Amino acid sequence: MIIPPYIKPGDKIRIVSPAGKIKKEHVYPAVEWLIQKGYKVDLGKHVFKEYFQFAGTDRERLEDLQNSFDDPETKAIIFSRGGYGTIRIIDHIDFTEFKKHPKWLVGFSDISVLHAAIYKMGFATIHGVMPRYFFDGEKNPNENLISLMEILEGREASYQFKSQNYNKQGIAKSEIVGGNLSIICSLLGTKYELHTNGKILFIEDIDEYLYHTDRMMFQLKLSGKLDNLAGLLVGDFTDMKDNQSPFGLSVEEIILDAVKEFDYPVCFGFPSGHDKKNLALLLGKVWELKVMSGTCELNLT
Repeated sequence: MIIPPYIKPGDKIRIVSPAGKIKKEHVYPAVEWLIQKGYKVDLGKHVFKEYFQFAGTDRERLEDLQNSFDDPETKAIIFSRGGYGTIRIIDHIDFTEFKKHPKWLVGFSDISVLHAAIYKMGFATIHGVMPRYFFDGEKNPNENLISLMEILEGREASYQFKSQNYNKQGIAKSEIVGGNLSIICSLLGTKYELHTNGKILFIEDIDEYLYHTDRMMFQLKLSGKLDNLAGLLVGDFTDMKDNQSPFGLSVEEIILDAVKEFDYPVCFGFPSGHDKKNLALLLGKVWELKVMSGTCELNLT
């Protein structure tokens, strides 16, 4: 995998909105913080546009995204938010200049579309926090932002978190791929679908029915995406819903049911996704995952 150059003060960062619309007050505090740290920040021309639920029309969102990819001085693109809409424009992006001048892409949720597309071309990206969630209630950098900057600036990334009862113990050492489960499943059968053989697959989601999650897990299973993993890393499944007639399994039980015949480690409870704690993951670089009885470790190698 090609690792884009790590960033340093003086470098240019762009913020664009390829999917859902966003308000200025959710972006400007992040811009001010990055400028205080010595970075140059450019906002996309259409970053605050509104077109129904989108941040502008497909053409406007694509224009901002293409300009960011084409600019050789831009060292990182931090997406303003997820939502929905990236899949509508992904096939119209010209990656020619990006391949000449690789840059970091940062985001999660709907941005999993771009993570998958860039990974297929052989470039690493960062599943990480977006501007609205940079700070705590006092506008101080939170763990999410700290973990993101550690990776963007080329420092070590090492996480420890509590082991869960549903875990399957073991050690895995491989590249991490994945992101939002709904997006991963939506890309199956397309040229952007994930190659998971020998990889640590990371999944998270929000606001899904339990039976939808069961269906998506078995969609991955039936398509062979769960057969030969190095490990499975499960992030937050936030605000899950059940039917009036209960489905009968928890999220953890649904996931374990789909992978019960495999012997690779399965780790629940990694703090990443749509909850308050969203630690950054460098997708496309090797991590070592240790799933143990009391504590789990995830270390960037």
